[in-house]
Amino acid sequence: MTTKKIERRIKIKYRVRNKISGTPECPRMSVFRSNKQIYVQVIDDLSGKTLAAASSLGMEVSSKSEQAQKVGALIAQKSQEAGITKVVFDRNGYLYHGRVKEVADAARNGGLKF
Repeated sequence: MTTKKIERRIKIKYRVRNKISGTPECPRMSVFRSNKQIYVQVIDDLSGKTLAAASSLGMEVSSKSEQAQKVGALIAQKSQEAGITKVVFDRNGYLYHGRVKEVADAARNGGLKF
């Protein structure tokens, strides 16, 4: 991966993070996507704590999009157990397309409101 691509994503990430923030009532749902895995956290930025987290580590699925759907459903379930129903979606500088969109759609179907 070229450094220009990484720098571009980081610029977008900071631009988005200046506009959104997670509160205890409406935490921030942050997505990180690597080449092989996908990770999601629900974060309260005021106290600096992670309220719920899910990742695709150890999942046995055939494709990355299926991984993303399962992680989205899992984070929705864990958030519901923690009493969270409404979140702010942080795509973390990634395009809202592909695996990032799959996570968001699965979380919405699981009961989270964005």
